[in-house]
Amino acid sequence: MKLSALSLAAALMAAPQVAAFAPAAKPAFATSLSSATATEFDLNEYLLSKKGPIEKALEESVDSNCPETKKICESMLYSLMAGGKRIRPVVCLAACEMFDGSDEKAMPAAVALEMIHTMSLIHDDLPSMDNDDLRRGKPTNHVIYGEDVAILSGDALLSESFKHVALNTKGVDPQRVLDVVVRLGRSVGPNGLAGGQVMDLECEAKEGVTLEELTWIHTHKTATLLQVAVASGAILGGATPEEVAACEKFALNIGLAFQVADDILDVTASTEDLGKTAGKDEDTDKTTYPKLLGLQESKDEARRLIDEAKASLEQFGDRAAPLLAIADYIVDRKN
Repeated sequence: MKLSALSLAAALMAAPQVAAFAPAAKPAFATSLSSATATEFDLNEYLLSKKGPIEKALEESVDSNCPETKKICESMLYSLMAGGKRIRPVVCLAACEMFDGSDEKAMPAAVALEMIHTMSLIHDDLPSMDNDDLRRGKPTNHVIYGEDVAILSGDALLSESFKHVALNTKGVDPQRVLDVVVRLGRSVGPNGLAGGQVMDLECEAKEGVTLEELTWIHTHKTATLLQVAVASGAILGGATPEEVAACEKFALNIGLAFQVADDILDVTASTEDLGKTAGKDEDTDKTTYPKLLGLQESKDEARRLIDEAKASLEQFGDRAAPLLAIADYIVDRKN
């Protein structure tokens, strides 16, 4: 059975957009790119060059300015600084670079994206959601701080994300900054993370979930934030609306491929490798790509999505090297 995820997802994401105006250990991967660029690109070196500045910016983004906020800020930082691949901040910076923009221009958006992503993980792990006690190899936020503080920490990270972009983005046309803020807001709402999560919960242990429903869930729950990450970097770097659209097509595909790869890893990897509870999808009877397609066809589908994603950036040549390498990493990763 062939999955028509790209065409379906593109239709689902066709809602009008605001116009675009004129980890601690060294990652164990490197890649040689496809025909889209002839350059040999070292993803290890690239990610390590971004890791320090991203981690510094994240740590500085949350600061308790009085004793009364110490606990919630500590909880926010516990999850924000718990590690992870930082894919969303990195692709935001890489997309900005592709249009000759600087890390300085895109870093506030990169931080905001990781704040939103961290919020989603804190809430996703709650007893009322996926009820998980392990994330990135550490106890989840509610295990350490309690469910009440975990909920409020997620809320605080979300609100801080918009403020962070608006206050800290310098040297960029204000209309472009507004475009980014609107896109970030949309990515979390009913046509983004929240809507996708609700649909995901409704489909747990439900008989007869279709491929179309699964694609809708992960277009909104997973792919949307990656799509906003790449689009935001491009907008802040000065891309035209047409160039932003090409970046969005790329990111939608890698976002769906990211979820397919996650579903595969839940079946094939250990808890130690994942840094979270393995086999959780099967235990909760979630609908996944391997469940609907089988393991091998899921692997084939992930690779197809990545190939289509990379084709979307051919027009940018060697400037797209970091994004192309990250696309390959998404389907080749082990955690």
